[in-house]
Amino acid sequence: MFTLLGYSTRFRAAVIILASVVLLGGGCAVTPPASDPEAVAEFNEINDPGEPANRAVFEFNRGLDRAILKPVATVYRDSTPQFFQDRINHVLGNLRAPIIFINDVLQGELDRALATLARFIVNSSWGLLGLNDIATDMGMEGHDEDFGQTLAVWGMEEGPYLMLPLFGPSNPRDTIGLAVDFLINPFNIWTVNTNREYAGFARTGARAVDLRAVHMEILDELEKSSLDFYASIRSLYRQRRGNEISNGDPSANLPAPGFSQAPVGPLKSKDSRRSGGGKDKLLEVSQKR
Repeated sequence: MFTLLGYSTRFRAAVIILASVVLLGGGCAVTPPASDPEAVAEFNEINDPGEPANRAVFEFNRGLDRAILKPVATVYRDSTPQFFQDRINHVLGNLRAPIIFINDVLQGELDRALATLARFIVNSSWGLLGLNDIATDMGMEGHDEDFGQTLAVWGMEEGPYLMLPLFGPSNPRDTIGLAVDFLINPFNIWTVNTNREYAGFARTGARAVDLRAVHMEILDELEKSSLDFYASIRSLYRQRRGNEISNGDPSANLPAPGFSQAPVGPLKSKDSRRSGGGKDKLLEVSQKR
């Protein structure tokens, strides 16, 4: 019988993760005194009131990355022929198509929804279950959507910056989006109701390794050149989300993440002054994935 009860185990894990964020949230940044308007303006612009806790989570994530994810991604990148890396990347991208289609529809982007559906049909059939990206070869370019973007299109503010354990940079809006995408993703529903949860874990792990391998050199360069790596990642995250929400259109009349009244465009926050070189290149690569 079709059921969502299979999510209970994963929900417990999610509750533990989110609870840790709430508990860590006790370490909030001290608000500058009203007598220093410039400092207050910078504090509000950065919109990271939980920065001490977020930095602690950031270091925790970096520790896991150095101990597990980066070594695995390095071996994968160096030992797997590019042909097979491409096939894996194509399959992972094809598995995201249903959730992209759903969010296209929810955003009222019917043309993009039809394009996503067409890509999925072509790549799942002629592309041999997504092993080959035939749709792109035919001129049907792909794009990415998620429920966090949908909430932004619906007018929901992003809220303060968050650094989630394991999941990385986020905010309340995108955290809700992450949970909703998980619940409504047809692939996840299928794995739960057919007792194939292992397939979901395998896909998540493969996607993490694939993305880490793609961004290896650029992240290393960014870390070495940044005066404040945490601030650089925060800046990049907001730029990337602003670009995704506006569908790459800098003239779109949508709020940029962290700047509720500012049009989407080049980042002008204090973060940009604490970020080193390489961030523009990383942003460009992340938008293409």
